[in-house]
Amino acid sequence: MLRFLTAGESHGPELTAILEGMPAGLPLSEADLGPDMARRQQGYGKGGRMGIEQDSAHVTSGVMGGLTTGGPIALTVVNRDFRNWREKDIPPFTIPRPGHADLSSTVKYGYRDLRVSLERASARETAARVAVGAVCRKLLAAFGVEIGGYVTMIGGVECVLSPNPSPGEYRTRFAAAEESDVRCPDPQASDAMRARIREAIQAKDTLGGIFEIIALGVPAGLGSHVHFDRKLDARLVAALVSIQSIKGAEIGPAFANSALTGTQVHDPIIRAADGSLTRSGNNAGGLEGGITTGMPIVVRAAMKPISTTINPLDTVDLATGEPAKAIYERSDYCATPRAVPIGEAMMAYVLADELIQKLGGDSLAEMQPRFETLRRSHVDDLPMDNTPWRFGFTYDE
Repeated sequence: MLRFLTAGESHGPELTAILEGMPAGLPLSEADLGPDMARRQQGYGKGGRMGIEQDSAHVTSGVMGGLTTGGPIALTVVNRDFRNWREKDIPPFTIPRPGHADLSSTVKYGYRDLRVSLERASARETAARVAVGAVCRKLLAAFGVEIGGYVTMIGGVECVLSPNPSPGEYRTRFAAAEESDVRCPDPQASDAMRARIREAIQAKDTLGGIFEIIALGVPAGLGSHVHFDRKLDARLVAALVSIQSIKGAEIGPAFANSALTGTQVHDPIIRAADGSLTRSGNNAGGLEGGITTGMPIVVRAAMKPISTTINPLDTVDLATGEPAKAIYERSDYCATPRAVPIGEAMMAYVLADELIQKLGGDSLAEMQPRFETLRRSHVDDLPMDNTPWRFGFTYDE
């Protein structure tokens, strides 16, 4: 129902994104996209490129009179650094850098210069994704869904947070994280993370980390258990791991849960006084059987240290076949704080698509009444026949 494509190179004239399937009638302006575009550029440990760019997303189609039309939405992000490359003779790039797509993509596509690979593989592409995510976030907000995130670990320095926070406590974390230049909600952990990044900078090295993306207000019943590719937890993990340098993701504390017993992990179902059904915890991360439970959706993503290091790693010059040292190009020292709004954008895209699939309709005006009639996790909405029955298949062995 909803899909997007991005195009453009790191040092080309601009990035482009086309978002297809957004319903008509959603109020949208370029001002709605600005905050997330700015957030992506902020964070301690960022490289020099962010001092050049002043990212803003321009809407060039799909919005008229301040409302989406139902047609494809085209978004462009200008690369200010292009002016430094436009008339430049590009020197040969023949030494693949460990950890990058340089060598693997050249094996696949047969490039005769490695820069062709790095220009598209660069995380500069995520500026277009954040623009798309901001549009999706606007749709979700029309249905009371909000998304936020924060960093929980950088370079082995962890932020210890209380389990099973309420939606209000999550909002407090979101706000506190935005006050931190490492996007960590705990001030003491933020100081330790900043010091760890400073050590890496002095050592001419890089750091990775872990961040959490949370969605609040998501109704129960999105996703599916009947097909592997419609399981929402699978879609969310794939979306997060598609981000450059993200090498792993989990729903809730999945890896920690694997060391516990079933009675310690699974969230008991309880009935409230009004008949609504909820869980006493959220170890499931808001998803059971690939379907939303109505609890906060929690996805944790692991980001590897940035591959571009000032201290060069061993490699091979493809032009000579001789051993060589990797060449350094301008890069972040730690991109984990800047990855949070990118993760939010990818979650917003997936959840917006799921909501559109669930509700149907070509316009916001059609979707909103249908949203109000969604089946709730409530005993009154879940009548049971409570009688024996048979499968009824006819099958001769």
